[in-house]
Amino acid sequence: MTDETLAYRATLPRPDVTAAEAGDLLQSRYGLSGTLTELGSQQDRNYCLDTGERRYVLKICHVTYETLELEAQNAAIHHISSKEGAPRVPHVIPSTDGQDIVAVTVRDQTYQVRLLEYLEGEGLTHRKHLPKESVAALGALCARLAQSLADFTHPGLDRSLQWDLRRAGPVAVQLLSAITDSAARDRIAKTMVSAVRRIQPLAPSLRLQAVHHDVTGDNVVSHRDSRGRLVPDGVIDFGDIIRGWLIGDLAVTCASLLHQADGDPLYVLPAVKAYHEVYPLTEEELRALWPLVVARAVILVASGEQQISIDPENDYVRGNLELERRIFDTAVSVPYELMEIAVLKAVGMGTAVLSTEGWRPLLPDIDPATISFVDLGVSSPHFAVGNWSQADMDWRLLARAAAETGTSATRYGEYRLSRSKLHSATSPATHTLHSDICLAGGTTVAAPFAGKVSWKNHHFVLAGEGISLHLDGIEPSIEDEADVEPGQPLGAISGESGSLGGLRVQLSTLVGAEPPLFCAPREAAAWSELCPSPAALLGTGVDAPKPASTELLALRQAHLAKPQKHYYEAPPQMERGWNEHMFDVEGRAYLDMLNNVTILGHGHPRLAEAISEQWLRLNTNSRFHYAAIAEFSERLASLAPEGLDAVFLVNSGSEANDLALRLAWAHTGSRHVLSLLEAYHGWSVASDAVSTSIADNPQALTTRPDWVHAVLSPNTYRGMFRGSESATGYLEAVIEALEGIDTKGEGLAGFIAEPVYGNAGGISLPDGYLSAVYGQVRARGGVCIADEVQVGYGRLGHHFWGFEQQGVVPDIITIAKGMGDGHPLGAVITTRAIAGALEKEGYFFSSAGGSPVSCVAGMTVLDIMADEKLQQNARDVGDYLKGRLVALIETYPLVGAVHGMGLYLGLELVRDRTTLEPATEETAAICDRLLDLGVLMQPTGDHLNVLKIKPPLCLTPESADFFVDMLEKVLSEGW
Repeated sequence: MTDETLAYRATLPRPDVTAAEAGDLLQSRYGLSGTLTELGSQQDRNYCLDTGERRYVLKICHVTYETLELEAQNAAIHHISSKEGAPRVPHVIPSTDGQDIVAVTVRDQTYQVRLLEYLEGEGLTHRKHLPKESVAALGALCARLAQSLADFTHPGLDRSLQWDLRRAGPVAVQLLSAITDSAARDRIAKTMVSAVRRIQPLAPSLRLQAVHHDVTGDNVVSHRDSRGRLVPDGVIDFGDIIRGWLIGDLAVTCASLLHQADGDPLYVLPAVKAYHEVYPLTEEELRALWPLVVARAVILVASGEQQISIDPENDYVRGNLELERRIFDTAVSVPYELMEIAVLKAVGMGTAVLSTEGWRPLLPDIDPATISFVDLGVSSPHFAVGNWSQADMDWRLLARAAAETGTSATRYGEYRLSRSKLHSATSPATHTLHSDICLAGGTTVAAPFAGKVSWKNHHFVLAGEGISLHLDGIEPSIEDEADVEPGQPLGAISGESGSLGGLRVQLSTLVGAEPPLFCAPREAAAWSELCPSPAALLGTGVDAPKPASTELLALRQAHLAKPQKHYYEAPPQMERGWNEHMFDVEGRAYLDMLNNVTILGHGHPRLAEAISEQWLRLNTNSRFHYAAIAEFSERLASLAPEGLDAVFLVNSGSEANDLALRLAWAHTGSRHVLSLLEAYHGWSVASDAVSTSIADNPQALTTRPDWVHAVLSPNTYRGMFRGSESATGYLEAVIEALEGIDTKGEGLAGFIAEPVYGNAGGISLPDGYLSAVYGQVRARGGVCIADEVQVGYGRLGHHFWGFEQQGVVPDIITIAKGMGDGHPLGAVITTRAIAGALEKEGYFFSSAGGSPVSCVAGMTVLDIMADEKLQQNARDVGDYLKGRLVALIETYPLVGAVHGMGLYLGLELVRDRTTLEPATEETAAICDRLLDLGVLMQPTGDHLNVLKIKPPLCLTPESADFFVDMLEKVLSEGW
């Protein structure tokens, strides 16, 4: 095919064949009829035919496409179908007279027609987000397809095609004339020139074979895995199949992913890695990959602009053009060198190591051993109470160290806490690619290697062989553009002798570009090769230790007992907290919507100071006499209803509930206890016995001891009886269980329940339920235990205790978690009579629960809660947050209901609002995506389909908005 024919093709609109005409054609040539729907295409006219039993795709193309080309497409489909492990492909459907390709005339225009099976599945293009699992699956699919075509040959493959990346340069020149914006046209043209220059030296080494050359979101179909993620497994539309570069096939796929990359070109790396694992690529091919991606992006934009100019009614092209512009912008957003290194590292290939042999000292008058290196990382002891967010904090710490030691420096490769950003959906640029030095003004700076100098606006560059040195903060002593030798003075540190000055040092292998001072953690491995450590200039100590998260996780798993689980499959390593935020070792801030233990928020200085002061004075057990235990027990008793004035101090919620059950047994002389299904009360023997949550213990319903009587859970959303008027129905189930206990004649010890159904997602009990149940229990001599471990202590906002919402007073209150803000502390509050019953079984003590430190911690928490009005904040921010969450129900069918109040909320996700089928897998995947977006969230409930929203009570409206915004982003874009 000539270039003229190719150029002519590029100007053609789609065939002018209406749906009615297509229907006639299908009936006359294939004997088929049904409902026709037009499918998008750039230059073909495609219709989907639904006969009611099967679906087909009618493809109509111009006669400028030679029959041989169409025969090649059909032959490739047949070839792939015969290969084991190949992707699914559509079958070719012959006409009634046995032809695979039919020539037809419509209104004096001749077209070529084919009918294919409609390959069922979902496409990827219009998904705003694809998880890395889907990205990797697309790469693997592309590789399997290429493998299956490796031995396929056909004369119709050797043709000229505008999408053939071997001809990207000439094609771009032809297409650029359609772009009317001169600035955009020049930018695109320069981009293509730069890509071609990088491709040309590698071109002779690039393998040729039959390639689909269009494995994109539009041309694959997918199934959903168990978590609702799309897994591409089929390929359609072989219109671009050619004999071309193998790596060009992957480049097309990678380019197609960039519109879903949120501006991050490294997003495609899972596809590259997966492709290479299936069908290994050579180093030359991998080095050519990104320039080919850029070339593909240029052709996409230029072709889209041209096509819309000649076919303005083509909505398919118009819609794609926005995506193609996004692809182009993302492809050119980073240097080629960065992506080349990232691609090679993704498949496990190394790159050349920079040689520093023969380099001379940068600061010849300073002994490297005298430089003090300042820790500015996430775990730095210099940071507390959010001071890292203050302007110039890093420099102030550096200057303070220099004032003490003479010379101080920051560490290369460190993840700076000061660079962290709150409420950020992406990881900020926290990884340092330079070192700052604070030292005496006038100190000599010398050339470590030979090169040419240039300086402008106080930025000094020494360009050597394959490496450049970038300096800020010196007064040059040589002329611009001068050549220098190793050891030759370059200038001196700005400032007067005796005063402190600053020097910024950075190495870079980029040619003709100023490198960034920081990069995002995901880019660190690649940028660290482009901007290597200045250790050869400054001596050992300049490099910060790399996080050992993977090794530490392996160590944890090797020695920590297996039942002690961790959140997330690949958990970030958290090493700092502040208010409602946690920070991982790479400086990423996460909004903590999960941690109800830290009721005040993370890192509260007042609590830390109080605990520290008490620990320095005394810490012992509760059998000694000291003021704190008396004051704290009085304080707790004053919070409880009148008559509940006996306090036990313990270590945890499990211990509190365990003790409450022992008190019930001792007081009543009976053993039988009533509890609720779907409930969780702890892990100790007794508290676990009354826990029935199958999410926490899959065998919970079959391993309860005979003294436990679990009754129907009063779940007003998905239970047997629904709505606020359902108390009567649930009460009948309680009475039935109580009557069963009555017939045994062994008496009733009591009833334990959360006043708000916490573990099920903060579901409120039906009005009047607890009042009626408490009455039935007390009538039989039993005691009523309110488990307030999760839901009480001000968390509900509108009430300090959960039982207040039900208008009842229990006989025993159990509390823990937030009452110590993470310090091991719990309590049981009951009557003197019930407490006294335990004494006949011996005395009670808890080594840490009532210690001076624990009591001071508990009192300080209560003081801070009052002074900072945290219960009021839980009410106000909680109500605001709930309102925003409820609004999601109108837009997103997956959102079934919002439970709870204050800052104990549950958002229940269902696949069907009528059947209430739980969206278990989707909930897990949504939590994983929220982690990527900077939000900590986990599922709860027996079906693990409820987002358990229980953040620190200091949550701000801004944080509430960020949480809902990110949740809505996930619900709208996918997971």
